[in-house]
Amino acid sequence: MLVICVVSLCAWLPMAPALAYDNPELLPDTQTAIIDLAKSLSARQEESLDSKLNDFEAETGWKLRVLTQYDQTPGRAVKDFWGLDDRSIMLVADPRGGNLLNFSVGDAVYDLLPRTFWIELQTRYGNQFFVRENGEDNSILSALESIQGCLRQGGCNVVPGLPQEQWVLTLITSIVGGVICGFAAHPRKPDQIFAWQWVLIFSPLWGILFFAFGIGPVVTRTSDWLPLTRNIAGFLIGALVAFLTPILGNQASNSET
Repeated sequence: MLVICVVSLCAWLPMAPALAYDNPELLPDTQTAIIDLAKSLSARQEESLDSKLNDFEAETGWKLRVLTQYDQTPGRAVKDFWGLDDRSIMLVADPRGGNLLNFSVGDAVYDLLPRTFWIELQTRYGNQFFVRENGEDNSILSALESIQGCLRQGGCNVVPGLPQEQWVLTLITSIVGGVICGFAAHPRKPDQIFAWQWVLIFSPLWGILFFAFGIGPVVTRTSDWLPLTRNIAGFLIGALVAFLTPILGNQASNSET
């Protein structure tokens, strides 16, 4: 009986008001290009970035805005606050999800920066490993730098720059492509030196690995010759080793007999 009375009494007590998720009151009183509710940027970074974004808009006509949030957000009120239109890009940084970065992009932007660009940008700079090693501030600043650079040069199909882990992947695919090409070129007849027919037959496989996955991502993201040279060398070494290995094995077996 006592428990029932206590529960009934609690039901009449005034409850604490729940915090609204969409709250226009979170908007600042003065116009600014950055609303840093999650405090991802330092005061100096925020001041410098605000100036750069305003200068960029005056120079190019493209409007870039930054919203960081955690448990509260002004929601759709930012659209009217910033006057977002087809030539606007809003970066939303929210650490609660699996990826820090999200983008709200105007329709006119897709003519210069396709949807694949935004997926790659989010994956490169918003993933948990990058944020953990470089911080939320560098994740935001790096993404904005890529966007500004691409808009200045008239658009990008891919995110500029070749991260170390991505280059390693292209090197591996180049080597694997070379190995397949080398094995395919191994002579299968006593009087044959190079089986070019088999190289052509397997060309869709080693060609995709080498050209599409080994060379393509490099030349589209950087003008540096070093990673390209290394990938070509990896392909040639892989092909040479795969081509000579059966020959050396046959010679060794013949010498033993």
